[in-house]
Amino acid sequence: MERTWRWFGKKDKITLAMLKEIGVEGIVTALHDVPLGEVWTREKIHDLKAYIESYDMRWSVVESLPVTETIKYGGSDRDHQIEVYKESLRNLAAEGIHTICYNFMPVLDWARTDLLHANPNGSSNLYFSIPEFAYFDIYILKREGARESWAAFQTLGPDGKPNGRDILKEVDALAKEMTPAKDHALVENIVIKTQGFVSGNFKEGDEHPVELFRELLALYKGIDKNRLRENMRYFLSAIMPVCNECDMYMCVHPDDPPFQILGLPRIVTCDEDIEWFLNAVPDKHNGLTFCAGSLSAGAQNNLPLMAGKYANRTWFVHLRSCHVFPNGDFTEASHLGGRADIVELCRIFEKEEQSRKGNPNIARLPMRVDHGMTMLGDETKGYNAGYSFLGRMFAMGQVQGIIATVDNEQGIRYQQPGFYD
Repeated sequence: MERTWRWFGKKDKITLAMLKEIGVEGIVTALHDVPLGEVWTREKIHDLKAYIESYDMRWSVVESLPVTETIKYGGSDRDHQIEVYKESLRNLAAEGIHTICYNFMPVLDWARTDLLHANPNGSSNLYFSIPEFAYFDIYILKREGARESWAAFQTLGPDGKPNGRDILKEVDALAKEMTPAKDHALVENIVIKTQGFVSGNFKEGDEHPVELFRELLALYKGIDKNRLRENMRYFLSAIMPVCNECDMYMCVHPDDPPFQILGLPRIVTCDEDIEWFLNAVPDKHNGLTFCAGSLSAGAQNNLPLMAGKYANRTWFVHLRSCHVFPNGDFTEASHLGGRADIVELCRIFEKEEQSRKGNPNIARLPMRVDHGMTMLGDETKGYNAGYSFLGRMFAMGQVQGIIATVDNEQGIRYQQPGFYD
């Protein structure tokens, strides 16, 4: 697999020169300066692509070309926004970029409640506490029906079975301990620090991020799972002619966490969901980002089985792993541990890559390690949450070792760029 790295553009504190030194082959990035819902011009795409190539790397994957909320909930300007999206796809193809990672998560992208949760070894990781998130929903956001939805929420242990957890009891106990400062920190973790650089909706210093969040949630009133699915089908069906014309590979990112939150439907959470959207638009250009981290946070998911089933419709791979606690909370795990079984996933996807011949646009299967530990001073550098340098470099080393071993098993000679063989 092609070793790639998510990079946030020329202002990223992690430079391309640094990435070249650690063996990165391809860059995963986006035009973060283009406002949400506007066309990505060929000129802007070319400028960033040329900059990446000046460091002897390639722009391998766009992550993300955002799908606007109006497309997701089916607003009045949906068709206009789809035309904007199609024009951006054509411009990307004209510059030789053919793989697009996107998500169809309403309002909230990936969610965590603690961005620096202590690990036993002294490093830290991202963490999702179900009671803390429920507290945000009930006591801070004050969403109508929140208490009832959390009363009905069924938490699963790592074996995938209900564990009988009383979420409301824990939430009410937590409410007695919370302070304005703790509330503010929780809002920052859920609404701002993990969302602003992805969606463009929230920014550091916004005075009323919770109110803006409420306004976005209100747009989805009456949108259930079936309606959101149909909106996704509508979007994909509309762009597939352009994808076929330009050989563009769309790969949706699974929902993170892979269960319903905030009363919003989540439609890419498990085997049944993935099977549905691939069959709903049965075109090879409608595919999957196999994010092992997001999927392994759902105790219902058997990742090696799912990887084997969907490898031939997987155009991008995120290799990370989550540990699910007996109470249902989860955290990022070591890239050699957790529920994902990254060793077996590498076997599956390396074998799949070897079967891809004849089309240079998909001959390599891009892989990135995704979230990593915060370690050895990463926390002082101002990196985006979940996107440390040393922690991800450590993870990349682990995964490169796995891939080299798997390649050896399969009779393939592993090659590390930047070294004399």
